[in-house]
Amino acid sequence: MHLIEFFAGVAAKRLRAVEADPKVSNQHEFDGINQFRRLLGNDDRKFDTTFMYVTDDDDPIVQSEWTRWYDSRRNQPKRSAEYRLYFPTTEVSQCYNEGDLLIVALRPDQSLLVIASPEGSTAGEQLLWLFGLESPNGTDIVKDAGEIDRDVDFVVRQVLDAVGIEASPPAVDADVVVERFGKKLPTTREFSCFAREMAGDCDPVANSDSVLMLWLDTEERYFRAFERVLVEDRLRQGFLLEGDAVDVDGFISYSLSVQNRRKSRAGHSLENHLEEVFGCSGIRFDRGAKTEGKSKPDFLFPGRAAYHDMTFNAAKLAMLGAKATCKDRWRQITAEADRIDGKHLLTLEPSISVNQTTEMRTRAVQLVLPAAIHDTYTSVQRDWLWTVSQFIEHVRELQV
Repeated sequence: MHLIEFFAGVAAKRLRAVEADPKVSNQHEFDGINQFRRLLGNDDRKFDTTFMYVTDDDDPIVQSEWTRWYDSRRNQPKRSAEYRLYFPTTEVSQCYNEGDLLIVALRPDQSLLVIASPEGSTAGEQLLWLFGLESPNGTDIVKDAGEIDRDVDFVVRQVLDAVGIEASPPAVDADVVVERFGKKLPTTREFSCFAREMAGDCDPVANSDSVLMLWLDTEERYFRAFERVLVEDRLRQGFLLEGDAVDVDGFISYSLSVQNRRKSRAGHSLENHLEEVFGCSGIRFDRGAKTEGKSKPDFLFPGRAAYHDMTFNAAKLAMLGAKATCKDRWRQITAEADRIDGKHLLTLEPSISVNQTTEMRTRAVQLVLPAAIHDTYTSVQRDWLWTVSQFIEHVRELQV
């Protein structure tokens, strides 16, 4: 699967006050975008459009509407063309602020996806990384499908999922899962174990970063295949009330449960596979051990007994928070494990903003990512990031 299956081209710019602030103007147009002609053409057109506003804090705001692409000087032949993209007032447009990143993506069906994100946000950085764009400061950027194409791997699927685009992982045989578990979801621990079995022989000690990603990818592929079987069975049963009335609330509730289950299992999957990597590496740890009050770090090294032994050297303790996606939730770990000054956070989140990673460093949080995700960060950030293997070596040295 490749990105060109989802996008025929993309353009990016920064919103100006006249485009974002109704106190300045109510024109409802993205202007100064003549370069977008490379993407949208020279003819006046109307596009079916999905508008999104994506932040680091909340779920995206999404609304379906339309846009009109036109030359505002078409009837003035002596003047050069001045193209604009008109948009109606939407819940999304009311979120716009000067300086926001604006991405206009042309879909293969000739509809548009218009995504805005706050300046300096992780969401915006992820979109720029997804399309291989530089930050458009002063100059608009336009790329066609061939220039943005890339394999849709585990990391790319995460970013696409964040903007509501379903990018199914490579297909696997769901019958293998059904034969093992029937048509009932096993525990997350059982499914993770199954995924490692299906991934085949590998060495999580010598290749902890790549093996962790392999296990995660394998689990996602088999879970999505199994989930499809279960969801199709439920849809065939239908959502009907007495008298053949459609149970809309029941359908919505079921849909939400499927989405929430995906998010929950992603986090448990990461912890399950990290537990296996750490166990194979021979380092001592407890998973989910209580420290103070209700605090339970995901991983505590060398464990609960040492942590609560006040004679144990606190400099030999370590903790690791594990979050498949972290957004602003990374701050939660700073309140865990009071005896440990420097915290470690492992995530699968690509392209966390410079603002966020700078704050992490200020608050003594060391970010850990599988090596394959490091390339989504800036060169300055990469100098500071740790790999999984580096973290394991750090803990191993503490436990000598």
